[in-house]
Amino acid sequence: MENFGAASLRSRRLESYFNTSSEPNKREVPKYSVDEQIPKREKTDIYLDDNGWSSVLISCFRTVFCFLTMMVTTFVWALIMLLLLPWPYQRIRQGNIYGHVTGRLLMWILGNPIKIEGSEFSNERAIYICNHASPLDIFLIMWLTPTGSVGIAKKEIIRYPLFGQLYILANHLRIDRSNPVAAVESMKQVARAVAKNNLSLIIFPEGTRSKDGRLLPFKKGFVHLALQTQLPIVPIVFSGTHRAWRKGSLHVRPAPVTVKYLPPIQTNNWTVEKIDEYVKTVHETYAKHLPESQRPHQ
Repeated sequence: MENFGAASLRSRRLESYFNTSSEPNKREVPKYSVDEQIPKREKTDIYLDDNGWSSVLISCFRTVFCFLTMMVTTFVWALIMLLLLPWPYQRIRQGNIYGHVTGRLLMWILGNPIKIEGSEFSNERAIYICNHASPLDIFLIMWLTPTGSVGIAKKEIIRYPLFGQLYILANHLRIDRSNPVAAVESMKQVARAVAKNNLSLIIFPEGTRSKDGRLLPFKKGFVHLALQTQLPIVPIVFSGTHRAWRKGSLHVRPAPVTVKYLPPIQTNNWTVEKIDEYVKTVHETYAKHLPESQRPHQ
């Protein structure tokens, strides 16, 4: 009996061993009920950099090609502007055509995927305001603003080779930000020129370029211009340009870019007493349409 019991025990252990070893990789798979959802990876607006040598090489080629293209188109339109010196409005128009051609060419060369939303608001006679975080913003605004628009830039823009001189020839406007009294007088002159010639305006309300892409506080200049011209304000929201071409870098990354026109903000009933309130309201409206990574720091 003892020999039989021991043999039976060894037989059961041997059978257990073979049953276990025959399915060594079998694991229990978690099951989800109909009401439960399989966890999904959270979507973010984070763009992953590609800093490999091939990406840097392609970027260098595109950047050089961009500058060469810009030099050629700027030289051609500078000659056109010189021929049109007696006709200021025609120079403005040609400056816009130069921007449409050059801006679109440069963005095509750089190869960033571009999504444009709200284009039905892109042909209004208005004050167009744009956030500024990258050189790409300049190319986009050159391409996308309507004919009959003038920009407002700091007076130092004339120091930029070729482009600065063409800016002056195209009869665009400059202000002296170092002198508050002169800046106010410049704004009044801008308003008179816009009203007289039925022009639109392009302005970066932050007054400078953001270092990290986050929206900076707005200055009051665009509100003063709206009060004097009674033009509506059309915000243009640029998303992703700060990742594509960063401040202080020549490496242009293929990050996707979004351009979003917001509906016009009517200003014909605005009053001087509420300037600060208007600046805050427009800034908040603007921030709501930016991705989280570009919203102002709380």
